[in-house]
Amino acid sequence: GSQYTSFSFSSALRRSGCISSMSRRGNCWDNAVAENFFSKLKRERVYRTTYKTREQARQDIFIYLEIFYNRKRRHAGIGYVSPEQFEQEYYRKQKLAA
Repeated sequence: GSQYTSFSFSSALRRSGCISSMSRRGNCWDNAVAENFFSKLKRERVYRTTYKTREQARQDIFIYLEIFYNRKRRHAGIGYVSPEQFEQEYYRKQKLAA
């Protein structure tokens, strides 16, 4: 990853109006959630499918995320319910507490 901290790369980012985003030095946990998500996306969808075009890939991944991952796929970290179910239950409890 040292190429991403190089002067030439950093200068190109600044010229383009971009801001670099990196984890803290020596802390592998900073990016763990994103790495875990992308690992699941690749394993469960991308590696099982052959896309003919980028647009086809984009549409398929959108459907995977919006229809399956967020609405149906059960996640261990939130009690084996889908993110949608978790969110609905959260707001239901908030209403009851108010």
